Parts: sequence; C-alpha cells; structure tokens
Amino acid sequence: MLLELGERRYDLAERPLVMGILNRTPDSFFDAGEYWGFDEFLIKAERLWRDGADILDVGGVKAGPGSEVSADEEAERVIPAIEALVSRFDVPLSVDTWRAAVAEAAYAAGAVLGNDISGFADPDYLPVAAEARAAVVACHVRLAPRYADPDPVYEDLLGEVRNYLAERASWADFAGLGPTRVLLDAGLDLGKTPAMSAALLRRSDHLAALGYPVLLSASNKGFLGWLCGTEVGERRAASVAAHALGLIGGCGVIRAHDVRGTRRVVEVAAALRRHRRDPVPDGASDRRGGAGDPGHAAGAVA
Repeated sequence: MLLELGERRYDLAERPLVMGILNRTPDSFFDAGEYWGFDEFLIKAERLWRDGADILDVGGVKAGPGSEVSADEEAERVIPAIEALVSRFDVPLSVDTWRAAVAEAAYAAGAVLGNDISGFADPDYLPVAAEARAAVVACHVRLAPRYADPDPVYEDLLGEVRNYLAERASWADFAGLGPTRVLLDAGLDLGKTPAMSAALLRRSDHLAALGYPVLLSASNKGFLGWLCGTEVGERRAASVAAHALGLIGGCGVIRAHDVRGTRRVVEVAAALRRHRRDPVPDGASDRRGGAGDPGHAAGAVA
C-alpha cells in the first residue's frame, strides 16, 4: 500500500506511519490549550519530532462544538505554525481543516496533506488539493464538524461508513488525486456512539479492503474512556492498545498524541511483518535484534 506525501512515497505495508497531533486551539478536548502559546507549540512540535513522528498534523479548530472560529482566524492560527514547522523539521506537514481556503494557504506554506473531517463538504477542497498535488484524508461524519450528534442511528453501520468513504474516494479520484494520495478515516466519535466507534475500530479491515490507505484517529477519544472507565488524561494505554488493534486491521497511518508509545507499537508491527515474510527456523537464534533506531521517514521509497 503506497502513500504519496509531497515528493515522498511510503510503503505502508513495510511500515505504517505515525502522525503527531499539534493543536493550535485554546479549547482542544485533550490538552485544553496547554500548547496555545506559540513557544509552547514549537516545543511540543520538537518533542513529537524527536519522538519519531513521520507527519505533523496542525489544526486550528476543534472538531466538537465550541466558540465560532472564522476562516480568517483559523488561517491566522495555522499558517504561521506551518511556516515555522517547515523551517525547522524535515517531515511532511498536514493541515487539519475542512475549509478549502485554509487548506490552499497551508499548501502554499508547505503542507502536503489536507486532513478534512467533513467528508469534503467544501466543493473546492478537492480541486485545491489536486492543484497543489497534495494528499487528502476522507473522513466519515454523520452530520458535520462542530455539530453535536448525541443519538446517531444507522441501519448498517459498517456498510454505511464504508460506502460513504468509497464515494468520497471516488470524488478524489475524479478530481485527479489518485489512490496513493487519498486516505480513509472512519471518523471515530464523530456521529457515533462509543459502541459504534469500538465496532468500527474492531473492523478496520473493512475499510482497508477498499484499497486505499487507512488513517486511524482513536487517540484519547471518548469511546476509549467509555470502554475503560477513564477520563481523558488517563487513556494513554488504551490509546496504544487501540493503535495496535488498528494496525492488525490494516491501518497505515496512526494519528496520535503519544508519538513515542505509538512509534514503538508501529516498529513492533513492522518487525513482525518482516519476520512473517522471512521466518526464523525453529530453534534458531535471531541476532538481528529489533527494529533499531527507526529514524524518520522509515519505509520511504524512491
């Protein structure tokens, strides 16, 4: 499974990627504005990079209900941040926005991925991405970002989410992006009950079978708290477990707050895949060791 991010090409079957989450919001559900200050934001970015993030994802508006944020204000939050990251770190940058105008400005600043949780509700989103030769994330949402959806109803949860994303992928293909520049995201906690999100995570293979890279965004989300009875600051282990399950199901990009822990899970998964292709004979001593120092952009191909 190949993914193109700018000039880089990744073989996700060889090793999935870790996307580090960077919030340029004062009201994030997870950090509640802890990194709102620009210096704090850059310190956080460097920590994620040092921990092994393959992608840095910058968002200026939280997904859930909250105070209105205009397109201009969103751009003021994320564009200077992307420009600063481009000058500091040699990793692909993602902009977490559903607005085509913000995405376009972010691509001009150096971003190569548009992470859109609206399912391409903005009709200009895909043309803008195609023009910039950027990749996109097609995410399932039942209503729209920032709208509360406390009582979602589906006749066929897995089928409806899969069909929705297959349709969005076809839109992206028609716009000229191609399957190596489209990722699918089930949209856990977006218009789903905790039980629904858990079911979608458990059947990640259902999306992977569509033939596009799958992005898993489960980190510290509410359904994990429901499963484990934990508050948002106590879901680190649950998040890592969810990431491991997603990798088993074929997810190729894991969006995470805890990059270091997730990176370790990814490296173990990659090592197990290599050993599955090149098994060690019974009784033999394998002195090749573990994954070693993975560096950045492991799995990239020319």
